Amino acid sequence: MVSLKVGIREFRSQLPHYLLEVGQPLAITRHGETIGYYIPTHDKTGSDDLKALRAAAEKLDTLIQESGIDPDEIVELFNAKRRKAK
Repeated sequence: MVSLKVGIREFRSQLPHYLLEVGQPLAITRHGETIGYYIPTHDKTGSDDLKALRAAAEKLDTLIQESGIDPDEIVELFNAKRRKAK
């Protein structure tokens, strides 16, 4: 099992990051010795996230079609706003 090593203090202080964003096992150390492991039960990007992203993309496509606006026009409006913001 390949795992990252992280000190107990860092693990505690960065707990949300390690629980939600790191998708691989962690070896928790104290004074350089491993005292335990954190093994995530699933990848950070699961099938539920992918389904939600696909549903959002379909909804966006529907809204664009219903509005009658050309997608290239949307891109140009976005780029114009971005240039103006700089």
